[in-house]
This record gives sequence, C-alpha cells and structure tokens, in this order.
Amino acid sequence: MAIAHETQSAAPIPAPAAALAIAADREEMAEAGLAAFRQLTSLWALSNEEAAALLDVTERTWSRMKKPGWTGRVSQDQLLRLSALVGLYKALHLYFSDALADRWPQLPNTGPLFKGATPVAFMLTGGLPAIMQVRDYVDALRGGV
Repeated sequence: MAIAHETQSAAPIPAPAAALAIAADREEMAEAGLAAFRQLTSLWALSNEEAAALLDVTERTWSRMKKPGWTGRVSQDQLLRLSALVGLYKALHLYFSDALADRWPQLPNTGPLFKGATPVAFMLTGGLPAIMQVRDYVDALRGGV
C-alpha cells in the first residue's frame, strides 16, 4: 500500500483572529476602520463622548484619533468594535434607505432588544457585546428572521 505525501503550500492563510495578532495587519485594519468610523460618527450624529465610549477610549484619546495622520495603536478589542460598527453601518444601508440608515442608530426603537432606547444608547450601556447584538439584530432583519 502506497502512502500519499501531502504537498505544502507557500504560506498558510491566517484565520481572521490570527490576522489580528499580526501587528502590520492590525495597523492596516485600524487605519481603514478609523477612517470609516470618523465618517459614520458624523452621519450618525454621535457626540465626541459617544464616539469615544463606543471605541472604549477617553474623549481626549478620541480627539487625537479622529485627526488624520494619528499614529497611535488600536487594541484588538477596539479593532473588533470598529469592525462591528462599520459592518453595522453597511448592513443598515443595505436594509434601509440612506437617509433612514443614517438616522436609525439615534431613533428610539421598540424592538425587544432596545425596549424603547436608541440603538446608540443600548450600545453605549452594553459595550462590545451590545454592539455585536445590534449588528446581529440588523443582519437578522436583512435575512428576514
């Protein structure tokens, strides 16, 4: 009986979580994520306090981060927050008209998740888990669940 030999590829493709551990990848993702987040803070009419809290940074740090050319570091947790928030923005624009998609995060919501609060207020009180829940909620709306 012959034994088959496996061939090795040039380089394995890292899983998304593994990519977050690579500093160069993290920096590239942070730059793109922050650029998108800067825009959505304006579109969602977020205060500096709200924007800072969603990223789990101080207002002073957010003030530095929102300037072009900021060279600080973004943690893995902050990258996940950026990814979820930018993904939420995209999902809202796929589901609603642009005008409603940009207003939706600040509108009181009677859905069971929000209990009359705005999605932004819900995310601010619940941190990353709440941000992920809102993202999942909108994805479920889009999927017809």
